[in-house]
Amino acid sequence: MVNKFATVLVTGSKGFIGKNLLEALSRQKNVKVYGLDVAEDISVLKSALRDADIICHLAGVNRPEKEEEFATGNTDSVKDIVSLLEEMQRTPAIIFTSSTQAAMNNPYGKSKKAAEDLLCEYGKKTGASVYIYRLANVFGKWCRPNYNSVVATFCHNIANNLDINISDRAREIELIYIDDVVDSILYIIKNCPEVVPGEYLSVSPSYKINLGDLANRIYQFHDMRQSLIIPDMADNFTKCLYATYLSYLDQKDFAYALELKTDERGTLAELIKSRHLGQIFVSKTHGKIVRGNHYHNTKAEKFCVVQGDACIRFRHILSNEIIMYRVSGDDMKIIDIPPGYTHSIENLSAGEMIVLFWADEIFDADKPDTYFVEV
Repeated sequence: MVNKFATVLVTGSKGFIGKNLLEALSRQKNVKVYGLDVAEDISVLKSALRDADIICHLAGVNRPEKEEEFATGNTDSVKDIVSLLEEMQRTPAIIFTSSTQAAMNNPYGKSKKAAEDLLCEYGKKTGASVYIYRLANVFGKWCRPNYNSVVATFCHNIANNLDINISDRAREIELIYIDDVVDSILYIIKNCPEVVPGEYLSVSPSYKINLGDLANRIYQFHDMRQSLIIPDMADNFTKCLYATYLSYLDQKDFAYALELKTDERGTLAELIKSRHLGQIFVSKTHGKIVRGNHYHNTKAEKFCVVQGDACIRFRHILSNEIIMYRVSGDDMKIIDIPPGYTHSIENLSAGEMIVLFWADEIFDADKPDTYFVEV
């Protein structure tokens, strides 16, 4: 939360970074926000500049129809803001999102570098704090697909069963996640740290990946509905990329069916599988039915009855002693299933019993580690 009340002007408010930043600022208690987009009249800009304590200048052009629009959208927009502030004799802090391409000799990079130079000169002349980010490729929710973001394009097209084109699968790109960008900007807004002359700000962590591997990862997300196998979510890039992929699902396509295994006992369905964490599955069992009567040598399991009343029985396979646990969905508990104990679960209810299971490995029919022995 911002420590003191601040008025923040965000240009490019309807763009990718702008929408995410405005959402985050809406949760801050001590902030008044002006959101301006390219269609706003100059009088609206002047009014906002008179009030703003901090300007987040996110507006820019990166895919114009004519090359000269780079200068108009990137350099001249900064020139207009600086001129108006000097005219008003105001020195609010300015946060500017430039690009790593500002170090490159192309029309887009040149227009961003010229904008950076204008802001640096303005800061030197007036003493205003100027923070310039040189951002790599930003990815995350709400980015426009089939425009200038390969992640947005791949996620949108693959999620919607459309083809993608890859000109060079080995080409490596550097990516940063939208939430990390927003968090970094919020830190500046909250703390207004000292500006180091000539220093460009970056956002971390950043991720490097080639286009072929990027496409493969996103196709794995798409195929999860059939394989049920989730990737390693301990990897932060994977977690962020998967969140991005989900944001491009069609609103009519959030749900998907499970494969139900049905017999005289009831039904069972696998929910999630992980090569790192095993799998989760659920069963519905008819009244007075017993499941199980088997043991495992290495496989570990956990049972949780979420509906109905059950008795879980254990017997060490080298003993005749039977151990019983009464469990109920009205008082949910997790029961550990140690290896070397044959076990069963009986539905004591007249109605349906629902149980959630976890096993520490994905079931392998060729090596099930499951041996049937009556408790």
